Amino acid sequence: MRKATRPTWTGTWDRFAASDPGLLRLMAGLRTVGAIALALAVLALMDADVTHMVAGAMAAMVATFAIREKQRREQAITLALGLPVSLAAMSLGALLNTHVIAGDLFFLALIFGAVYSRRFGDRGTALGLIGFQVYFVSLFVQADSGTLPGLCLTLVLAFACSAAARFGLVAETPERILKRLREAFRARLAQLVSAQTELLDAGPDRMEKALEEVRRHTARLHETAMMIQGRLEEGTSDSAAASHVQRRVADAEIAAERLGVLLLTARSAERADTLTLHLPNAPVPAAGNRLRAHDDITAVLRRDLDALRMLVARPGGRGTALAHVRNRLLAYRDEENLPHAPAAVQDVFRGIGEAARSVLGLRLAFDGPQDESDDSPATTRSREELDAEDVAIAGAEDNQREDEDRTGLRRPTTRAAVQVSVGSALAIVGGEFLSSQRWYWAVLTCWVVFLNTASTGEILVKGYRRLLGTVFGVVAGVLLAGVVGNHTWTAFGLVLLFIFAMFFTAPLSYALMSFFVTAMLGLLYTLLNTYSPEVLVLRIEETALGAVCGVVAAALVLPVHTDHRTDELLATVLERLGDVTGAAVEQLSGGPALDLLDMARDLDTALEDLRASTQPLTHPITPLRSRRQTARYLVALLETCAYHARSLAATAELLPHSRTVAADPRLKRAGRRIAQNIDALVAHVEDRHDAGAVETGASLASMLETDRSGVPRHDRVTGRVLRHLQRLDEGVVGLARPLGVPVSTPDQSASRRSAAV
Repeated sequence: MRKATRPTWTGTWDRFAASDPGLLRLMAGLRTVGAIALALAVLALMDADVTHMVAGAMAAMVATFAIREKQRREQAITLALGLPVSLAAMSLGALLNTHVIAGDLFFLALIFGAVYSRRFGDRGTALGLIGFQVYFVSLFVQADSGTLPGLCLTLVLAFACSAAARFGLVAETPERILKRLREAFRARLAQLVSAQTELLDAGPDRMEKALEEVRRHTARLHETAMMIQGRLEEGTSDSAAASHVQRRVADAEIAAERLGVLLLTARSAERADTLTLHLPNAPVPAAGNRLRAHDDITAVLRRDLDALRMLVARPGGRGTALAHVRNRLLAYRDEENLPHAPAAVQDVFRGIGEAARSVLGLRLAFDGPQDESDDSPATTRSREELDAEDVAIAGAEDNQREDEDRTGLRRPTTRAAVQVSVGSALAIVGGEFLSSQRWYWAVLTCWVVFLNTASTGEILVKGYRRLLGTVFGVVAGVLLAGVVGNHTWTAFGLVLLFIFAMFFTAPLSYALMSFFVTAMLGLLYTLLNTYSPEVLVLRIEETALGAVCGVVAAALVLPVHTDHRTDELLATVLERLGDVTGAAVEQLSGGPALDLLDMARDLDTALEDLRASTQPLTHPITPLRSRRQTARYLVALLETCAYHARSLAATAELLPHSRTVAADPRLKRAGRRIAQNIDALVAHVEDRHDAGAVETGASLASMLETDRSGVPRHDRVTGRVLRHLQRLDEGVVGLARPLGVPVSTPDQSASRRSAAV
């Protein structure tokens, strides 16, 4: 019984770890709830009244969630600085309680300073957030000069409890977080391989669903890879170790995504487009018969996919059987070990071999050297290649250091501070008309909708989501208030539960987080004996008012329109795509080695920013359906181009050590057209006068074949490099249509140049 339960529990935990990479949401919720529970326990032992307990709970929550630094020392410094900030905010809130105009003016000044302080990084953001939220707490509990000493003592206790929870009860280190992120990457990689196995077996009626699952798990694997990238510097012992992990994660991600494309091609009548894996609701490729006539090969393929998933899911597994499985899969990297099958099916087996190599690299980077006694010659060769790459990475890292630019946010933070201040002033005036006691809810909403937003459209969508969550939260608050009644500790228990749910769901759904916030507030009003259904209805009205004030301020005061914001980010993505492609082609042509993986991750970061900025255009509430489809198609096509650029970068870094890839100077010619086309797209997006047309023509492979250098193509350039270049060229040309850039053939371009002369 215990043996049967253990695998079930392990599988359940793996699925949970994959759904919450690094357990970041779980630990954030537990840390905040632990701080609040500890503060409530201490205040209860001191026989504090409900008002002080509510203030202590809210202060402990703020002191815990506001701090975002990754190093424990930096967290401790920010927490220590946050205490005098909170005491000052509480004192001014209490002293200005009876001075309406002076209090409102100070609140606006505090809001401006809190937003402006974001330019100083995580610490400035945290201190500004603490100051604003604690001043809000003073309004919520109606602090005055008589209650100020007790509330200040409550703040000291709340910060002490927050420190105890952060550094004791739910202690975290960057190394521990990175370790859990690595486990989540493995779990999501195993899930992706399982989804690919389902794609192999799916019938015509299940093909679309199976393809959608592959898309979803591919995106989730990429998300985890980006999270690991953000934690490497703090979570590893030195920069060389960070580079090793970065390289192996990138290899595994690229190999897994390529395996999905190859599987889809084997199941289709023609070569599958990588865009199919990135564009939601893309049409399923027409079914082919490459596998139908080879049931025995399909069975072997299914067996090997299951074996690959086992290698991923059991990183620490030992024994001859596991080594035999690894040896068998790595043998597919050699042509003589491929089964007799159509070329597209053989490509899948090659993809499995490369994926097995990337899993071996992950294991070495994550867990260190392993037992090699059962290695086959193919496995030994793979280990030697990986060791050689690690030596090269360590040598290159000695001469490279990344500099951070902390000045880029000056103008955005100033603009945001002005916008939030104007919106808050409107919210104060409007909120006073709705209620002279609860007007601050409108200000809070105006403040919140500007957090992590950069355009008017993003603010509009966030305000809509907050209002939606508030409406449903009011309904829940009314029901819970009737059930809880005067049971104080039951109400506090539900408050803790809702706070945990609020932090656990925040990265997933802002509307859901707003639901839990509003339901929690209904319970707090019950504890303070100020609850009534009218109060919660007023909460909806104030929330709607605050959202409207935020949108109005964003639209009229130093506005950043969504189109302008997306154009800026699109130009950045295209420029970084050109940088990665150009550097990779240069290295593949025999040029100097560069840090291509860092460049590729910069491209991924820019693409993630672009994807977030297009949410107002792709949100279901947008009335412009054609623009929604165009935005989705554009982002999916850019993701496809980024995949091929990452693959080129990873292949280029193999050059000094690979036996199958060698430098070929002719590649410069193939990459020249891609670079020129990217430059044309950037010029069009930036609306420059020198914007030209995108050029299309013969395939890049044919360009190399006609080059009479006397060197056969496949002696120096592998078919995989050519395929990535060709697909990248097609993707860049494909971007021209949704962007409205003219496309010309070489003859047309030559005619235009002649006419210009």
